[in-house]
Amino acid sequence: MDTQSLIDTLRGTDAVRFGEFELSHGGTSNYYVDKYAFETDPDGLAHIAEAFADRVGDTTIAGVALGAVPLAAATSVAAGQPYLIVRKEAKSYGTGNRIEGTFADGEEVVVLEDIATTGQSALDAVAALRGAGAVVDRVLVVVDREEGAREHLAANDVALESLVTASELLADADEPVG
Repeated sequence: MDTQSLIDTLRGTDAVRFGEFELSHGGTSNYYVDKYAFETDPDGLAHIAEAFADRVGDTTIAGVALGAVPLAAATSVAAGQPYLIVRKEAKSYGTGNRIEGTFADGEEVVVLEDIATTGQSALDAVAALRGAGAVVDRVLVVVDREEGAREHLAANDVALESLVTASELLADADEPVG
């Protein structure tokens, strides 16, 4: 799957927006990548799942709740691999699980995430999976905003792989970025 095709998919679903936006980590930005725009579009979701499937191989997939669950489910189908859901915290009801799905102790798992800014939510998922016995050494994201996630994850022995970087996504965009 080539980068330009993925950029066209993201732009085609109107996922790239310009203005002033508050980000989940508390910072602000003059652009926003709306994950729900590409995750709720069947063609957009299928295209991204296909690109992720090319990269996961025969590894179990984990999606960070809530945003990456559609990505993990669609990629699971495209790759023929099982997937896990990693919650931000354990449920206070039912089974009380933080990780939904099954995997063996020592099993290799790759974490999927939608957008990486600082990488903290992905790192929290990695820590939960490692704490439960999984081997996790990489995170795959749709868009790396190039704001420190790669370095933050690397400091914790996790490689960040992105389908698209913000620089690539915003090159030749209709709105200036800066």
